[in-house]
Amino acid sequence: MAGMVTNGAAAWPSLVWDEWAATANTLHMWTQIVGKTRLALTPLQNHWWNVPLYVTARGLGTSAMDYVGKGGDDVLDIEFDFVAHELHFRMGSGKAMSVPLRAQTVADFYKEYRGCLVSLGVDVKIDPMPCELANPIRFDLDTEHRSYDREYAQRFWRVLMETEKVFRRFGTGFLGKVSPVHFFWGSFDLAVTRFSGRPAPPRAGADAIQREAYSHEVISAGFWPGNGGYGAAAFYCYAAPVPEGLAEAKIRPAAAGWDKALGEFILKYEDVRSQASPETALMEFLESAYAAAADAAKWDRAALERQ
Repeated sequence: MAGMVTNGAAAWPSLVWDEWAATANTLHMWTQIVGKTRLALTPLQNHWWNVPLYVTARGLGTSAMDYVGKGGDDVLDIEFDFVAHELHFRMGSGKAMSVPLRAQTVADFYKEYRGCLVSLGVDVKIDPMPCELANPIRFDLDTEHRSYDREYAQRFWRVLMETEKVFRRFGTGFLGKVSPVHFFWGSFDLAVTRFSGRPAPPRAGADAIQREAYSHEVISAGFWPGNGGYGAAAFYCYAAPVPEGLAEAKIRPAAAGWDKALGEFILKYEDVRSQASPETALMEFLESAYAAAADAAKWDRAALERQ
């Protein structure tokens, strides 16, 4: 943590869930539509690493996806631009389109989105049913989610951008298998995951998604804005499987601790942004939560970490 540059609270804007929940829930569905395109156009990688979105200099993007159509081989990338508030479609052949991000229903967004793909000559089958939700509504039938607050969409991206910087620095101290820092559109969170290298026992009742995601022992850290009923933006860290005694471990900073209901360590976003150096507080959480979980799970830390 020595020498870490701090931007202070100004770079970490307020993100009170109740003030932008409608926009967040709409964006969640929009990112799922784009994410399902990525799922359809990319080959399966371990732990579903082929499907997430990535933080960009202006928002969230897919990176280049291979596409073979009537015009031959090409690549496509799609980006949510939360600076200009546009959705960009770009192809390696030079074709490009952009549509404005504005308040509209998920059904209308989905229709417009599919129309853009058709105009670009991209024919891709997208499953219209959202993932990882208690009461999903098909994209083409969803007139409930229809909000877009430009200010809060941009705040969300700014938080993701600052968080991604710290997550990348956190990753440099680990020599074992570690994921990219990526945005999972199913759960609407930014995450980075470390692996012990050992297979994990099968999870009881796991579906195909969970079986692939948790095939090996992991310690995962991330940020999510408060969706799913939690109601507050927070950073988290969990181990899967959960080692015995982890719930009793003490971590830093003082505001962080074990959430019994969630079964993971939690540090609320407001407790980070209120610090003189939010970056230092977040790194302290990541390092101490990882150390507690790795020790409890008896990972070979001497072999896995940069000494």
